[in-house]
Amino acid sequence: MTVVYEDNHIIIVNKTVSEIVQGDKTGDTPLAETVKQYLKEKYAKPGNVFLGVTHRLDRPVSGLVVFAKTGKALARLNDMFRNGEVRKTYWAIVKEMPPHEEGELVHYLVRNEKQNKSYAYDRERPGSKKAILHYRLVGRSQNYCLLEVDLKTGRHHQIRCQLAKMGCPIKGDLKYGFPRSNPDGGICLHARSVSFVHPVSKQLVEVEAPLPDGTLWNAFRNLQADRD
Repeated sequence: MTVVYEDNHIIIVNKTVSEIVQGDKTGDTPLAETVKQYLKEKYAKPGNVFLGVTHRLDRPVSGLVVFAKTGKALARLNDMFRNGEVRKTYWAIVKEMPPHEEGELVHYLVRNEKQNKSYAYDRERPGSKKAILHYRLVGRSQNYCLLEVDLKTGRHHQIRCQLAKMGCPIKGDLKYGFPRSNPDGGICLHARSVSFVHPVSKQLVEVEAPLPDGTLWNAFRNLQADRD
């Protein structure tokens, strides 16, 4: 965990692969607790530290997570996430070339709780939720493609499920059809940037997360640097 932005109301951290945002049945220490401990030590706070979870990232995914440090910010951020006022951009490494270099995917996702998996359909199904994302090709290596994904809705495993439905499962994502796992147990999906109007100050907040370490990510990092 690395802090990438902090003010009186908000703290944004860069989550590593395998960290969980909130506690689950594994009993592993969640990111929320790690951030609370950080705030407690940094500000020498006695007693409990308030920290509100505004959204989640799947355990095998890395990148930006926004937390609220005050109740006021939490209530407003929750509304903003619900109303699509927070822009979240992800980078995903996939093996296959998408059918088009840029496009919008619209599917209806049905979540299977027992399998902890979502299924994408082209038409509405009972219990389905509409899922929309925009993708574009931003880089290519010899064997992989780098896609930038702009998330329009926030559904369970949405990016993983929709990209797989398009024929482009994310590298390392066994659950959605990639043939091999990554050595670190994660998948090559990174919450790259977030932007929103600050819920209290009303200033624009734009934050970008550094890319994870790793041969493939480094290759794409160098490609971007050469382009810039």
